[in-house]
This record gives sequence, structure tokens and C-alpha cells, in this order.
Amino acid sequence: VQLVESGGGSVQAGGSLRLSCAASGYTYSSGCMGWFRQAPGQTREWVAGIESDGSMSYADSVKGRFTISRDTSKNTVYLQINGLDPVDTAKYYCAASSWYGGPMFNSNYYQYWGQGTQVTVS
Repeated sequence: VQLVESGGGSVQAGGSLRLSCAASGYTYSSGCMGWFRQAPGQTREWVAGIESDGSMSYADSVKGRFTISRDTSKNTVYLQINGLDPVDTAKYYCAASSWYGGPMFNSNYYQYWGQGTQVTVS
């Protein structure tokens, strides 16, 4: 399984970004996908997840601003981020789990990780 994130960059506060995670060797029919972020000196934080049945969950800190979605035909998961704030500055990671219905907020739940894409908000 290979996960490749893209779409990060430097933006001004209030702007938007759409992050992409292209997956190869992974089947969406089971398991879940998640997005995490890690700011310098901070622990990795879960922000959103999507199950194989399409159900989505979000961390309270990003509800209303972040939207996770997927395009199974492209084997890609997206994270739309609106209303960017400097506190959103972090490296964003895509993760995949072969399990279903478990604690998607827990990084240990995921077996596969991408290399991350940097988001910087000023």
C-alpha cells in the first residue's frame, strides 16, 4: 500500500486548500481512511476519517471547516479545508486502515501512512 499526499502550501488566513491522498494497493471496500496533522513540537492529531460505507467523522476542533471525501474511481481521498487559521499550520498525513468500525481517531488503528504534505497559514 502506498499513500501519496498533495495539495499543501502556504496560504493566508481565511483561505482554503484541498488536500489529496492517492492510494495504491488499497481497497476502499473495507477499512477506513483518515487525515491527521502534526504541528512542530506537538503530537499527531486526528482531524477526520471516512469509513468504507462512506460515513464520516471529524475532530471537534475542525467541524464545520474541514470536509473529508473520496473518489473511489480515482482511489483518492480528499480533505477540503476552509477558513484556514494559523493554528492549522501543520504537516498533514493521510492514513489507511484495513479494519472497520474501530477508533479512527487513534493513530494506532492505521497500518499505512503517507509522507505528509505541509500546510502553512500566515
